[in-house]
Amino acid sequence: MRALRLESVGNLFVREVEKPAPGPEDLLVRVEACGICGTDRHLLLGEFPSKPPVTIGHEFAGIVEAVGSDVTGFRIGDRITGDPNISCGRCPQCMAGRVNLCRALEAIGIHRDGGMADYVRVPQKQAFLLPSDLDPLHGAFCEPLACCLHGIDLAEIKAGASVVILGGGVIGLLTVQLARLAGATRVVLSTRQESKRRLAEALGATDTVDPSATDAVEAIAGPSGLLPGGADVVIECAGAPETMRQAPPLAKAGGTVVILGVMPQGARIEIEPFDILFRELRLLGSFVNPFTHRRAADLIASGAIKVADLISRTVTLDAAAAAVRNPARSGEVRVLVIPD
Repeated sequence: MRALRLESVGNLFVREVEKPAPGPEDLLVRVEACGICGTDRHLLLGEFPSKPPVTIGHEFAGIVEAVGSDVTGFRIGDRITGDPNISCGRCPQCMAGRVNLCRALEAIGIHRDGGMADYVRVPQKQAFLLPSDLDPLHGAFCEPLACCLHGIDLAEIKAGASVVILGGGVIGLLTVQLARLAGATRVVLSTRQESKRRLAEALGATDTVDPSATDAVEAIAGPSGLLPGGADVVIECAGAPETMRQAPPLAKAGGTVVILGVMPQGARIEIEPFDILFRELRLLGSFVNPFTHRRAADLIASGAIKVADLISRTVTLDAAAAAVRNPARSGEVRVLVIPD
């Protein structure tokens, strides 16, 4: 079979590799679609820890082609989405229910061979059924949605709350929808690209701001801004120094700031600790998707979260390396790799 292999930092190629065989508790899945995530670009540049050589791709869905001898609950022909994050279940963090902080955490597509391939091997405990009539492309959104759900859970959004979302990529646009489902009545999204602002409004944002045309903090939290004094919750979804710096000043006193965006490992920004102290802000990191993948799959399957308009284009496996290497095109939200 063919697979997109990260052979070392900076070296990404399609290779012919041996088709994986499922172990006793594994599913062999024929990949229908796999999303290209910003993390894949971080892997290529050595900005996120991984274990090359490895097949990348952690946002995937597909059809079960074979099952291991001890598999229960799945049959050949089932459509599934895979939760890539595999915890040990035995370390202190796992025993405390914080499986995303597992000391031995491994991820399919980062440490184990992933979904930018014709086939991927998935442990049955990491697989979740999807409807047989679901658009095959939509299943690839379950993993990023599951990560957004964890951030929303941490934010503890209450009915009637105000929320600011920084970044108009796929994470920001999924978070807009989740914030509205959680009961937020004001959802402001800040992003430079007009097409993404219009899309955010169509998906539920009550207001949008162009930070390249105005001071975003003043336009949102200033005395004459959209939310004078700031928002109940600010969620950083861009993983950029500018938005990381903006996030605390956009929160109201007593508000919550959640970091969902991924910056390169080792990157630094300046913050003002006195402001966080004096206004008693909650500043939280949100890492991957503990116990949220089933909920994400259900939201996608029900249509409660809209993903069709988030698909900017699809590419073949042969074109996937270039799509990962190059910056996203203007206005692009999510590129999906279709192996076949």
